Amino acid sequence: MVGRADQPIWLRPESLPAGRPAERSRAEVTSAAIALADRDGLEAVTMRRVAASLGTGPASLYRYVAARDELVDLMVDAVAAEYDLAPPGDDWLADLVEFARQTRTIMRRHPWLAPLVTGQPGIGPNGLDLVEHVLAVLADHPAAVGVKLQTFAMLNGIVALFVQAELAGARQRGGRSTEQWQQAQAAYLRHVAAQGRHPRLAEAIARGSTGATAEEDPFDLIVSRTMAGILGPATPAPSADAGR
Repeated sequence: MVGRADQPIWLRPESLPAGRPAERSRAEVTSAAIALADRDGLEAVTMRRVAASLGTGPASLYRYVAARDELVDLMVDAVAAEYDLAPPGDDWLADLVEFARQTRTIMRRHPWLAPLVTGQPGIGPNGLDLVEHVLAVLADHPAAVGVKLQTFAMLNGIVALFVQAELAGARQRGGRSTEQWQQAQAAYLRHVAAQGRHPRLAEAIARGSTGATAEEDPFDLIVSRTMAGILGPATPAPSADAGR
């Protein structure tokens, strides 16, 4: 997404009239757009409304971005700076789960972000830092580099879909808490199971088998199992000729 420009915005300096001091900066324009999206949704981010929030005219914003799409790219990259990532440890799966947890927190903080991640946002400097982090986490893993890059994309996609489901669920629950909603759903399932039309479901409910312990967040379980499935074991299996 480069608007009218030939170069990505990350390589293009801000365009200012000669001899005039900068009224704003790209960072200020981006921050204003993020605040607007956090409050009113991404559809509220128009050049006119962003300019109004800054006390200026829409035409002035085109000194900093060529089009709204570029502004959205800047927004995505700006929130990518909100991670607080520790250096990779000796457990690649735990590090990926921690990365996913932080991604989830950031997407909850900025509800407009998750749908963009499942699309094709332009990746900027902060986004590239995240790619570098995941590659560092997987540096000693025997998977091919292409698979590791796919892992980054799929990890973000999984978290984005999970968060979108969470946000949609929160809207559907109205004023009820998650615990209240879960209790109501559990009561309904027990009622249905007692009617005898779903014996396998009744057995699963009776055993309390959900695939996760009460203390384990289903999110962690989904992420860890998916990543393990994509990447495979950290130690490659011996070849058929080994030991001959």
